[in-house]
Parts: sequence; structure tokens; C-alpha cells
Amino acid sequence: MNIRNFSIIAHIDHGKSTLADRLLEITGTVPKDKLQPQLLDSLALERERGITIKLAPVRLEYIYKKNDKEEVYTLNLIDTPGHVDFSYEVSRALAAVEGAVLLVDATQGIQAQTLAHGFAALEQNLTLIPVINKIDLPNADIEAAKKQLIDTFGFSSEEILLVSGKTGQGVDKLLEEIVKRIPAPKVNTLNSLRALIFDSFFDSFKGVIAQVKIVEGQTPPVNAPIYFLQTKAQGHVLETGFFAPQLTTNNGLESGEIGYIATGIKVPDLVRVGDTISTDLNEQPLPGYKAVKPMVFVGLYPIETSEYFSLKEALAKFKLNDPAFSYELEQSQALGSGFRCGFLGLLHAEVVQERLSEEFGVNLLATAPSVEYLVNGQSLDNPADLDPSSKDIKEPWVSLKIFVPQTYIGAVMELIQERRAKFLNMQHFGIQVELSYEMPLSEMVTDFYDRLKSVSSGFASLDWEFLEFREVDAVRVDILVGGEKVDALSTIVYRPKAAKLGRRIVEKLKEVLPRQNFLVAIQAAIGGTIIARETISPFRKDVTAKLYGGDRTRKDKLLEKQKKGKKKMKMVGRIEIPQEAFLSILKS
Repeated sequence: MNIRNFSIIAHIDHGKSTLADRLLEITGTVPKDKLQPQLLDSLALERERGITIKLAPVRLEYIYKKNDKEEVYTLNLIDTPGHVDFSYEVSRALAAVEGAVLLVDATQGIQAQTLAHGFAALEQNLTLIPVINKIDLPNADIEAAKKQLIDTFGFSSEEILLVSGKTGQGVDKLLEEIVKRIPAPKVNTLNSLRALIFDSFFDSFKGVIAQVKIVEGQTPPVNAPIYFLQTKAQGHVLETGFFAPQLTTNNGLESGEIGYIATGIKVPDLVRVGDTISTDLNEQPLPGYKAVKPMVFVGLYPIETSEYFSLKEALAKFKLNDPAFSYELEQSQALGSGFRCGFLGLLHAEVVQERLSEEFGVNLLATAPSVEYLVNGQSLDNPADLDPSSKDIKEPWVSLKIFVPQTYIGAVMELIQERRAKFLNMQHFGIQVELSYEMPLSEMVTDFYDRLKSVSSGFASLDWEFLEFREVDAVRVDILVGGEKVDALSTIVYRPKAAKLGRRIVEKLKEVLPRQNFLVAIQAAIGGTIIARETISPFRKDVTAKLYGGDRTRKDKLLEKQKKGKKKMKMVGRIEIPQEAFLSILKS
């Protein structure tokens, strides 16, 4: 069968999307005048940040010449992200293909995600084609990159291809090798339809559009019923087609092909990534994907309370597009009704917030990121819910692998030691060193990634995975403004670091809170103990301005009267904390 399904996997910035552009250009999938850089990065945010966030499938028609004979091959390519926070996108892409192009930057060599994605592909028994990219650059060290690939994955020197995604050098040879080396998908058109959903999105006219790999059978005719084996939902085939890279309709999809099915289902919750579409409700579902566990939690609230329902609708539609994201209802005294959202990491949380604002037009306010704790064996992801008397608290630990050039080892180790990490191992890969650590996740979710990039001049890369929950001496730090607790600013923190954090927050709040007509105390507290305090002095009206001359007691009498009035105002008044204050606190 003349079909090849493959993915491109690599570390962030190693040139996956640029190589995909050359494949689109050489196979004539996109006319030259319509081709733009990083064409498959269709999200505005991907273009703005220069990183791939979503997996992107596309079908290429390739003419393969062998012994003076020409054969047309259909190549289904899935471009994938390279950042550790989007590894779930990569795992779903790998489950839908038979092979992968493992791309390595000739100037940087193997990095953390090259290893993580490469081994994930080998675990799924995929055929790997090792490719060294950016060979046109003057500082390319091809021999060093080759040696790393041979030593790490056991490839032979002849297997490794050299390409330049920018100039197109060696890309023709790569296309030939994809046809030769990657096996054709197993085909079975006689059984009932079984299609694996690897992604989906919402269309207001066609309902949920499922991106699928047809494992068995073929799609039924238009308007025929289809079933989702896990949710037991029923839809109808409104249309089928493939990605070129825009949606292109056809007369149906067969076993081995990758494409899409418009289901007509308007309730997003009924279609889940990893589910199986079939024409028979009694069919065995496909294995699907390993359930993903959110690691970082952020409260998202609408800035205007009237936008609550549009935010709820936006989150339901967004979850279709990003199954690694999760959300549930949450109530806050300070911020009203909102949602507790789970993410795979801090970049993931940041990207989701930006996409919700840009693509769905919702104005959001986010609380500080926190991690999940186990308190007396029960899961807790909102710091405000922690009982101060709780003793049995466990926090998540992760195993951390950091790739860094030898020059920066000292600075990186110093940074990690500050974060309560445990050193495990150090391995040398040429000029690169892999440092293995165990570390509390709570130490990673603030500014760790930015600091790591900063101390290593941008050269360090990291990969991490959840390890286990371990006991921790943690406390809840509450922030009180004018004697009232602001639940949205509560955080759970390692006890020795609590006082420092409390001081930092009250100092920041003093800068951003507007002055009142009365004195306002800002306090950080653990239980009933105040650990830090700042005072916002009140506005003062000069009540003595109208006096001229006379006895001092006349002045004192007016000041005393003003003091009593301010006291009364303080008892009645409740300090409104503006949204800008929350935003600046959370950014810090």
C-alpha cells in the first residue's frame, strides 16, 4: 500500500516546522506563492512566539522514482511541538504513525527533548530516521552530532541523513528514505470501522471535527450514524476529508489513512481524544492514550462577572483542542465565580491563558500557580482549602534531567541546590553534560525555567516527569488586607521559606494598592501568627487650613475630630482590591 504515516520529533528550535515547509514545497502540496515560513504553525501565538504548540497533520503526494518507474505515494506527516510542556501532543502524534524523523540541530547536538521523544518513539516500536538539520550554518558541528546519535541511540553512520530545512539541501533524499524505511500501515478494510481520535476542534456549523487515524474498516457514507465507544455518544458523518494543510473533503477514508470526520455533535464533552469512532456500538475500543495528569493549577476568573458563562463555554470548546487541559468550578470570596484549571507546566498555563484571550475574546484574571498536595491522603489543589492544623502533608516530586554545556555546570548546579533538589547522576555526551536530579515540583512552577535559561545563556534544556508524593513541612501563608483574608492570594509554601515569601507579597501589595482615607494594614499570616506587615498611610485632608492664629487646643480639637471620623470610616469601609493589583502581584 502506497501510504506512509510519519512524525517529525525534535527538541524545541531544532527546525521541525522549517523542514516541514520544505517537504510541502518539494512535493508541491502548497504552491510557492502561497508558501510562508512555518506554514503548519497556524496559531497566531505560535507565530508570535516562534514555537510549535499544536500538533499539525498534513497530507503530501510524493512521486517516487524506482527503476525508471514512477509511483505516487501518500505521505501523512504530523508536525509536533518540542517543549516539555507539550509532550502529550507528541505522544498522541506518535500513536497515529508508523515512523518518525528524529531531527537534531547540527549546532546544538542532542538535547533533553530529543532524548525524551526519541525513546518514546522507540517504546511504541516506531521506525526512526535520524536526521541532522542546519548543516548550512557556519558553526555546524556535523561529526559531533553524528557521534552523539550513534552513542545514544545506536544508529550506524550510514543511517544518518544530512539536511538543511532552510535551503532544502538533502530533503529529496529524506523523502526517498521515508518511502523506503518507514513501513506501510496495516490495512484491514473488511472489518467494522475503528478510528482513533488523536485530536479534535469545534466548528459552529459542522460541530466537533475529529482528527483520526483509520485503524480498521472505512468511513460510512454521508449522514450514516457513527458511535463513540467510550462516551457512548452518537453522531453522523457530515463530511470526511484530509489536511492539505487546509481541510479538503473527499469521498471517505480507508484503513491506514489519516484525516478528519465532521461528526455534527454540538456538545464538546461527548467527543474525547483517545476515544474510538465506530459504526458498531459493540466493537472493542482501541487502547487510546495514557491518561494525562495535570501538574500545575491556576484559578481563572472572568474580569467582568457578566462574562462567566462565555468563559465556561470557551473552556469547554478549548478542552477539545487541548485535552491535556482540565477545569472545574471554583468560588472565591475575593474574585467571585471562576474555574480551577489544571496544566502540564507553566508554559502550558501561560499559552492557554493567551489563547483563551485571543481566540475566544475572554478577559481573564489568573491566580498564582500552585501544585497538587496530598493532605491526610486527600488530594488538594487550592491553597485556600488547606486546614492550618493539618500535619500529614505530601508534595509532588519530579525526576529532572538537564542538558547543559560543560561551561555552565557550576551555575546550573548552584541554582538547583537552592531549590531543595537531590543530585543523582552526571553523564557526559561530548561537550554536553546530562545532570539528573530529584526535585519538588513546587520549586519548579515559579521562575525556575527562566532562571535556568538565564544562568546558562539560553543553552540549558530540561525534561522532567512526575515521580511520587513525599512528606513536606509546609504551611499556608494567608494575606490579610485591612484585617480581611484575601483567599485568592493564599499559598502553600515550605515552612523555612514562608517568612521571606510573606514579606515579598506584602511589600508588593503596598506598592500597588490604592491609598484610602484611612490607614490600611497589609499582613502575611501563618494561622494566627503575623509574619510580615506593611502599612498604607491614609490620605490626609488639612482640616486646620481654615484656622488662623488662636490657641493650640483649637487645632488639636479639629485633628481629634478627624481621627474619630477616620476610625468610623475604617469600621464601615471594606477595601476593594483592584484587578491591576492582583495582576502585578501574580506577575511578581
